[in-house]
Amino acid sequence: MSSICTLSTLSAQPAPSPAPAATAANTPPAEPVQTSITIVEKVAAEAPASLTILDSRRVQQVPGINLDDRLRMVPGFSLFRRSSSLAAHPTTQGISLRGLGSTGASRTLVLWDGVPLNDPFGGWVYWTRVSPELTGRVEVSRGASTSLFGDRAMAGAITLFTREPERASHTRALFGSYEAGNRGTHQAEAGYANLFGRIGLTASARAYTTDGYYIVGERFRGPVDREANTRFVAPTARFDYLGTTQRFFAKVDMLIEDRVNGTSLLRNSTSLGTLSAHYTRDWSRDGLSFTGYHSRGEFRSNFSTIPANRLTERITSIQSVPSLGSGGAAYWRHTESRWTSLAGLDLVRVSGRSLDTFYGTTGLVTARTDAGGDVFHRGFFGQFNGNAGPVKIFLGAREHFAGSGRSFFSPNAGLTTGRGPWRARFSAYRSFRAPTLNELYREFRAGNAITRANDQLQPETLTGVEFGGDYTGENGRYSLTFFRNSLDNLVGNITLSSSPTQIIRQRQNIASALARGFELDLRRRLHRRFELEGNYLFADSRVASGLRTPQVAKHYGSAQATYFADRTLISAGLRSSDFQFDDDLNTFRLPGYAAAHLSIRHQITPVLALQAVVENLLDREILTGFTPVPAIAAPRLWRIGVRYSGRVF
Repeated sequence: MSSICTLSTLSAQPAPSPAPAATAANTPPAEPVQTSITIVEKVAAEAPASLTILDSRRVQQVPGINLDDRLRMVPGFSLFRRSSSLAAHPTTQGISLRGLGSTGASRTLVLWDGVPLNDPFGGWVYWTRVSPELTGRVEVSRGASTSLFGDRAMAGAITLFTREPERASHTRALFGSYEAGNRGTHQAEAGYANLFGRIGLTASARAYTTDGYYIVGERFRGPVDREANTRFVAPTARFDYLGTTQRFFAKVDMLIEDRVNGTSLLRNSTSLGTLSAHYTRDWSRDGLSFTGYHSRGEFRSNFSTIPANRLTERITSIQSVPSLGSGGAAYWRHTESRWTSLAGLDLVRVSGRSLDTFYGTTGLVTARTDAGGDVFHRGFFGQFNGNAGPVKIFLGAREHFAGSGRSFFSPNAGLTTGRGPWRARFSAYRSFRAPTLNELYREFRAGNAITRANDQLQPETLTGVEFGGDYTGENGRYSLTFFRNSLDNLVGNITLSSSPTQIIRQRQNIASALARGFELDLRRRLHRRFELEGNYLFADSRVASGLRTPQVAKHYGSAQATYFADRTLISAGLRSSDFQFDDDLNTFRLPGYAAAHLSIRHQITPVLALQAVVENLLDREILTGFTPVPAIAAPRLWRIGVRYSGRVF
């Protein structure tokens, strides 16, 4: 696993070179317990929490076009619905951790090289922007045990990092891959990296197309149904200066995406771009770091109405959502022999509108609406940790101003202690999430289920406590965490009326909700060529009335076995989930499911590898929601491909 920096050292190590397969000879032993989560390169915060760290090898062991499918092996990780981001409407790609649930907006912050990946208007995540093959490391922090991340990290944070240029001077590298699979699936990726002296240049692009699959079961389909499909192109370019005491990078990434959402008239598309930069300067005991970004884009979507027999379809509205977001953060750290501190501030400004054109039964325009606004957030935070004998103490706080005269104080505290291979930890915290512009102003339709906006929404708040322990032996690592999260003013989609032909919901604040349970994470190396991994989450998540929180299963588990040969990596896994409810009234029950996958990668030469993957190996039908017609997830999908990674000196 690639090393990451801690708050006390702020020294970064390069990510692994992009070799596509691990071998038995270089497979590392069980990693020590990770105690810090990285914000951006050379800036990290230690935390008394359970962290999941995935290096590039572990990311590659799980099949999936996008990272969200690979992260489903992490206990408790899910999108708003069970669908993959390849078929789901972009606005349903908010993230849930630890049974807190999600609306379209995510209660989890996702950072990509230190910059928010969450859409500035809606909070959802475009997973198509990030290439799993070029991801050097993923860190998942469940819970708000540090104050550094702000309101979008109410349930936790996920940080993604692009592989850094290699340190050898005057090195040029070419890499590319091509995959083809069933249902007309094709993916191509290419890139170029050049490191001369302290300057690094990297450019890459990923393109994907598929004919897709039906998202309505065969017994419910009608003439209006079509395969849901996705086409996208995602280019990125990055400039790095890799100095001894100073580092700088600037990056631009773009996304052009088009989707057919399962019927003749339902389509959506997105075009966006983000420019970001980061600078850091180190001294012997101090360091400064600055990050800034600007993003703008437009999301477009059609909505329709369909009768119960699904014989006809009529367009009801066309929506355009232009938005832009800008932000930045500054961090200062100081290190002493027995304690470290990190302090800073961050700013976020978002502007966006929902422009809707409505059509009547005759196809003529009946109304046009223009709703939206601006939000400006700023926060000041500090984090401290110090040693008191065998105990390490953690203290932190954030004062966050969310506009309209609203401010929130979010403290956190914790401690850890350990002896030999054992480590015990405790953490308590308070966090919050302000409503997004999407929740305040944008109405949407999923099938015949309409969800209305609500510009009177209040921020959500969470008070949480967790405790647990970790054991790291020579051949394995084991973690157990108990948690309790109490939520107030939880934003949910509340059912106003329901009939066989139409469901009307509105985003509203629920009085309160409670999520409690435990999570178990096991990793064991049985042989230098064989590794087992298992995860389990129990989450009893309920609103004040006693009903279950929508889109949250009580039991979730995953298991994976990986075999390392000299040039071959074989990985087989299974993830399963208990039943869950699709709505706030607990009327629409989604049965539990189990899905298996298989991934094989063989290194033909040092620069050329073959890969074959199968998702939903047993071709199980998995229900994802009711609109009110039952919607289903992907059937069995397979791909085979070749990957080249070579250097030119």
